[in-house]
Amino acid sequence: MRVRATAATAALLLAALTACGSDDGDPDEKSATKAPTAKSRQPEGEDGITKTLKLGEPAQTIGDGGTGVLQITPDTIVYVKKNGTEPAENGVFAVVTVKDKAMTGTAADEVPPISGGGWKWMAPDGETIDQGGGESYNIVVDRYNNEDPVQPGTYQWRLRAFDLTPAQAKGGTLIYVDGEEAAHRWTMPAADTGPHAAELKKQLAE
Repeated sequence: MRVRATAATAALLLAALTACGSDDGDPDEKSATKAPTAKSRQPEGEDGITKTLKLGEPAQTIGDGGTGVLQITPDTIVYVKKNGTEPAENGVFAVVTVKDKAMTGTAADEVPPISGGGWKWMAPDGETIDQGGGESYNIVVDRYNNEDPVQPGTYQWRLRAFDLTPAQAKGGTLIYVDGEEAAHRWTMPAADTGPHAAELKKQLAE
């Protein structure tokens, strides 16, 4: 009887140890292990920075102050020497039309240059030029003169202009820095391109 009792006790101890070994562990620790990692809002290129898009391709951007999401699509670019009768200070205006669409239930807006974000032009040699420099701040076209926050379910057309030298206007890269300081880039053709090119040049000549 004593031998049988000892064997039974050993079996119980073995079962208890096996149960302890299969413990699932701390639920919080498991949750942390399985938590999804954050994904980039845009694919990255081989150099680790945001992939450069083409004119007409949209970028998902974070709004000013980290509020809301804007889908930003530059779709047309034209080059002109004058805005009406006013010549460009440096020789050429590069004028880009942009469609901003609110993508969430929160109003969103572009980041203004005063906040360290907004738009820049990168020339072929790498020099960057701020939006609104030279005489480009005077360029206003009614259809694209929208600067209010974009409300949920709506979009706006906007205009971004740069006063460039002829060398800087031989194509380039359009850069927008959003509310999370992410830089979004688009390759800009060296010639007038896009669905609004003819209409835009006509209005700029008036």
